[in-house]
Amino acid sequence: MSSYTFSQKLFTPTPPERGSFPLDHEGICKGIMIKYMRCLSEHYNRNESCRDVAREYLGCRMDHNLMAREDWSKLGFNVDQSKEI
Repeated sequence: MSSYTFSQKLFTPTPPERGSFPLDHEGICKGIMIKYMRCLSEHYNRNESCRDVAREYLGCRMDHNLMAREDWSKLGFNVDQSKEI
């Protein structure tokens, strides 16, 4: 039997604006991702200590079309920090 009742509305999911992007099936940026995860582990999950690695990882994803190219300021990085890449 179906659990659908006539008074229920159908759920239509909508994707989030940010945070949803293709998986890295070929492992192009996997090394940088592992480096970032190790950094987080070493610094007790305080991401401010790993911002340079996070920037490197996001740069890799943008360079290989695994996410849309965005301004660094929209991703939470200062303009001065983005010049280092």
